[in-house]
Order: sequence, then C-alpha cells, then structure tokens
Amino acid sequence: MNNDLNFTRNIGIMAHIDAGKTTTTERILYYTGINYKIGEVDEGTATMDWMVQEQERGITITSAVTTTFWKYKNQDYRINIIDTPGHVDFTVEVERSLRVLDGAIAVFCAVGGVEPQSETVWRQADKYNVPRIAFVNKMDRPGADFFRVVHEIRSKLKANALAWQIPFGSENQFKGVINILERKAIVWPVENNLGIDYQYTAIPDDLKETVEEHREKLIEAIVESDDKLLEKFFENRETITIDEFLDAARRAVLKMKIIPVLCGAAFRNKGVQMLLDAIAAFLPSPLDIGPVSGINPQNNKTVSRYPNSEEPLAALAFKIATDSFTGKLTYIRVYSGILKTGNVIYNPRIKKRERITRLYHMHANKQNSIEFSEAGDICAAVGLKDIKTGDTLCNEKFAVSLESMTFPDPVIGIAIEPLTQADIEKLNIALNKLSEEDPTFIVKPDENSCQTVISGMGELHLEILIDRLKREFKVECNKGKPQVAYKETITKEIMHEETFEKQVAGKNKFARIKVILSPCDKNFKGLQFLAKRENIVLPAEYIKAVEKGFEEAMVNGPIMGYPLNNLNVLMVEAEMHKEESDALSFEIVARMALKNGIRKGNPRLMEPVMKLEVVSPEEYMGDIIADLNRRRALIQGTESRSGARIIKALVPLSEQFGYVTNLRTITSGRATSTMEFSHYEEVPEQIEKKIINYI
Repeated sequence: MNNDLNFTRNIGIMAHIDAGKTTTTERILYYTGINYKIGEVDEGTATMDWMVQEQERGITITSAVTTTFWKYKNQDYRINIIDTPGHVDFTVEVERSLRVLDGAIAVFCAVGGVEPQSETVWRQADKYNVPRIAFVNKMDRPGADFFRVVHEIRSKLKANALAWQIPFGSENQFKGVINILERKAIVWPVENNLGIDYQYTAIPDDLKETVEEHREKLIEAIVESDDKLLEKFFENRETITIDEFLDAARRAVLKMKIIPVLCGAAFRNKGVQMLLDAIAAFLPSPLDIGPVSGINPQNNKTVSRYPNSEEPLAALAFKIATDSFTGKLTYIRVYSGILKTGNVIYNPRIKKRERITRLYHMHANKQNSIEFSEAGDICAAVGLKDIKTGDTLCNEKFAVSLESMTFPDPVIGIAIEPLTQADIEKLNIALNKLSEEDPTFIVKPDENSCQTVISGMGELHLEILIDRLKREFKVECNKGKPQVAYKETITKEIMHEETFEKQVAGKNKFARIKVILSPCDKNFKGLQFLAKRENIVLPAEYIKAVEKGFEEAMVNGPIMGYPLNNLNVLMVEAEMHKEESDALSFEIVARMALKNGIRKGNPRLMEPVMKLEVVSPEEYMGDIIADLNRRRALIQGTESRSGARIIKALVPLSEQFGYVTNLRTITSGRATSTMEFSHYEEVPEQIEKKIINYI
C-alpha cells in the first residue's frame, strides 16, 4: 500500500443508464493488471456487476468498490473506485457513494449526450462539491458527436466543459484520440483488439485547425483560473511549459472551475489509458480535499479532522450489505486516524461502543482481509450490529458526528404476503436486512388490510428486491398491485384554537394554544414551525413539545391518512397553568390542534409526478404523444438527436405503471424511455374523488 496520500484517489464512476460505466470500469481493471481477462456486461462476466440480477439484466443495481494501481509519471497511484448504477430507481447508491468520494468521472454516451439521469447524478455531485472529469464514451457508435456532447454539458449542466482531447475519426472510423494540449495523436492499431499497445502519430492535416482552435480555448480557460499564470501568459506565453499548464489545470479542476472532457470507446478498448492518466493528473487526493468537519456531540461545537493517521479516528459508514458468509458488512470511508481489527469504536448516534471483528478491502463482492485501514482509505468491516447508513465511527474520547446523508422518499409501494404461515418469520427477518441495506426501501404494516407494504423508488427497484427475497432468503411472496405514495397538503390558511383539559391519575392536566396553519412553499418539505415569543410566555421545553406534537401528527393526513407533505405552523398564543401544565400536555394539544383544525384548510391529495424522456423514431411520434396525453402528461417539448426524436414530458406516476411494455407495443420495440421523480403536485379533483372511492 502506498502510504503517501498524495498518490491516493477515491473516485466514483457515474452516468445515465447504458452510457458504459461498468464497461469503462472493467477496462480500467484490465489495464491496471487487477483482472487478467476483460469482463463484459453483455456476457454477464463483469467483475463489478456480481449480483445474479445484474448479470441477467445487464444493468448495475448496487455500487461496487474495488482498489487498483496505475503508474503515471513514474509514480504509483492507488485508485479506490466505486462503480455506481445509472438507473434512477437505484439513485441511493449514487448518493451515498458521492458523499464519501473525493472525485468522480462522469461518463456520457457520444450518441445520447446529456440524458435525464446524467443531470441527476451531476446535481448530486454538485451537492457534495465533488470535482470531476468527463469521459465521452461510445465514440465508435453511429451518430456519435463529441462536440455536441461537450456543448450539452456546458448548456444543460451549466459546467465549464473544455475538450482536453478530440476524437481521431468517429463512428466506425474512430481510430483514437488527440491530446490537444500536447498536440499528440494517439492511435490504437485495428489488429490490437485488447488495446494494450497504442502508438503516437502525427495529427492529420484536416484536423490541425480544429486542434488549434480548441487548444486556444483550453489554454485561455486554464490561465484565467490562475493569476500568476495569467501574468506570465501576457508577458511571454512561450515560456510556459506543458507541466505548468497541467498544474494550473489540476488546481482549476479541484476548485471546480473547469471540467476536462476526454473521449474514447471503452468497449473497443480505446481511450481508457488516457482516462487513467487524467484520474492521476486532475482528480483530488484526500490531502487536496483537506479536513472534514463535524459536530462534537458533547458540546455541539464544530471540530475538524485532518486526513492524517495521527489524528483521532473519524470515519463514515456509507453502505451496509448482507453477505451470506460474513453477515452484515459495513462499508466505511476513513477520514482520519486508523481503524484496526479488534478496535472498539464509538457511534455517537446511538451513544454505544461496538467492536470491529474483521476488516476487508473489497474487490466487488470478494474480500481481502486486512489488519488496519488508514486515513483516506475505503474498507469494509464486520462486527457492527446497530449501525445504520450515514453513522459516524469515532474515538469516544474525541467524539465527532460527521454530516450524514439525506435520501429521497419512496414514491411507489406494493403489498406483499408470504405464501405459507411458516414463512412469516423468515419474511420479517429478510425485510429487516434489506431495509438496513437500502434507506430508500421502507417496510410498514397496513393496519387496514393486515398486509405488509414495501415502498421504493420505482417498479424495477421493488421487482429486484422481491427477486432477492426469493433467491437470497428463500421466501416466496404474493404481491399486490403497485400503490402510489400519495401525500396530503392544505391549500388555505386557517386559524385554530385548541384546549387540552383532562384528569389523569387524579391530577388535572391543562394546555391551550392558538395557531395559524398554512401551506408552505412547494419546494419545502416537512414542518416549518415558529412561535411568536412576544405573545407567549412558555418554557422552551413546552414550545419544543408543541413542535414535536405537530411533527408526529403530520404522519397521518385528514383525507386518507397519507403523510402531510409540508405545513407552516405559527403559534400566536399559548396558556399554561403552573400546577397543571407539562410538556406532554402541550404535545397532546398540538396533535389535537392539527387533527381538529386541518380539515378547515381545504386539504388535498398530492401525487408524485415523474420526468419522462422517450427516444423514438420519427414515425411513432403521433402515437406516443397521443398515449401520453391519455396519461395526463404535460408535454414539455421535443427535439431531434442523431436521427431520433426525443419527447420530454411530466407524467403522474399513477398513470405510468406498465408504460415500458405499452411503449414497446406502440413502437414495435424501437423506442426507449427513462423516468425519474420530479415533484409532488395536487391531484385533480375528479381524480381525487375516484381515488378516495376506490381505496
């Protein structure tokens, strides 16, 4: 292990579905010598797609971690790679991976360009300030257009994307890439199928003008990001060396001022070695990222932990997996200190100590046992029983609680029940394990039907989980029809006064509040609580109890018992009796106020609305749009791309069940669609009545 953190890279590979993330990762593993044979997604032999369901469907479902090494400028670099899914149903895997990574590679299809999930993962990377480089893959495909993809990254993702390479040929004439800064053409001979050997050659005359044009744009962007280099550039640009440009470009990438764009065809084994060089050259080491901040749970003060093995331990559990041999496997990013086998670590969330029995470096689903893991590393641990995704692991004497992760709410649910009475216990155990692994998978009993309802991010998500119940846990289930995860909201402002007066165990209890209930801004989720302190003379704990009461009461809305999406509560008056009031009384009165007052606020059902993108040949456009109109879709626009037509629309999730099958029928299997959650919207009144009567 290379102990110098300057030469460590913790990176993720992220993209829209089918852009070629896993294929790119497989080539990286081959060229770095980790795999002796290239794994193929289509053949079900990809190392990183180790799950049976992944191999059968040719998609990535769970993020997989591996470690490899690459020599760049005579220095060995250690690269920890997380290959993430592209399908929107498994967006949690991308979210938690980006939370612990230092850098990322965004892979784009040279034909598809910036697609819906490309935008989603880009926003997730922005959220965690992850520096990144872009790789335009599939340059060998008909319709490949490198410069259009670069333009889309700039226009759709609002990123300063700059061509670092340009393609040498395209489609079936794609031969290699041209490094425009160094003015070098790199070609992979046709007879060399594995892409190990490549040659440097002269830039063809017909590309020289294009190379110079993009070289000027690249140099201008690099020098503009560095004041010293800019000064030198104006004095005499000829004195600036390639290494100086590279150093300045690296600093600009780390500050997220520029996004270098490379290209290749991973399936044809072209361009991956240059991508590995770019990972070493541009993406940050743990030292570049600097200290991580957290809260000391004992005094609520902010503390920092530097990426140093001498510092106290600070690590984040970012993923939990169930392994048939080792049991619960916890994936951990170590930010500071050393994690050792046999260590007793402290979890500030549950205020408990736990012992680590074993540590591993992971290679997809294979485990390589290690004795310790140092700052800047990613490992997996066995022995942690009460841990959850997002928990901090630290030294009890130097406790710290790192920023956790936020996950989207499920949008779809189905009722399931075991086939036999004997399977009830097995099903409960299996569901608990799966919900521990996946924070977007929610399990709850339905009190009305006495069934278990499982909720997730989409039909595919739940289909995979039910398949896992059958294969991994040997539990067969009956499943009901998909159910939409509706929410409720109020649509007008109301004032309500509530009094709680009761005798409990011979003692009088009293609490009175007057509140204004109103809807929040559409983008706000949850409870917005405010108390007019000038009118209210209540202890702080009583005010906190009122807030807690409203929070708990929001779980059940007035129409059908769905959770309230958001609520604004302004407490304008409150009354207490010194001997008869307590925190519990105010918590109860808050619950009563919401239950009794909310019906006056004209409550409405809200439904999840999905962002849909359909790619289809021109001749099916009319049929597709007519079908979408029947599904209450709002067509946002159409555009042409590489000989196909793109239809963008917003569609209620309730109208989209079985859409993929229907689309195949309409277009004879020639159209594809992608869908991701957009927002919640009020259900039209006529539809709302039907839902209430039906359910």
